[in-house]
Amino acid sequence: MEITDYDSLLAVARMQLEPQHFLFVFLKKSLPEDHKGDEEFRFNAGLGGALTPVMTLNKPLNELSNFEDLVKESKQQNRQWDLVSVAVLPGRGSIMPSVKEALAQLEIMMKTVESGGDLSKYMTFDKSGIPVIFS
Repeated sequence: MEITDYDSLLAVARMQLEPQHFLFVFLKKSLPEDHKGDEEFRFNAGLGGALTPVMTLNKPLNELSNFEDLVKESKQQNRQWDLVSVAVLPGRGSIMPSVKEALAQLEIMMKTVESGGDLSKYMTFDKSGIPVIFS
């Protein structure tokens, strides 16, 4: 099964034998103060800019339903975000990853964003649930 959106990501995760733990890093887009040239034009067209992590969430698969519910839950935190990057941490056998493992992976995800690293290894969605491809 091909993963094309949030629902198919959940569906593929449900097909796995190991328990699946989802990691979310919510991101805010911004135009750096030291922007140059056509960066502002590109940013206003939805291209370029900087990403900053504003909050994280980690949940086992059985606590997830659909993208709309994820957005509703994020609103309870009263933080503005534009994109959410998602990673899945598989368990081993029938054992769910530990909280320590989940937090360590969330830290890696946040550092990747903060350092301008490659986000293509994560599924990323805008607030409407449309997948975002980084190039």
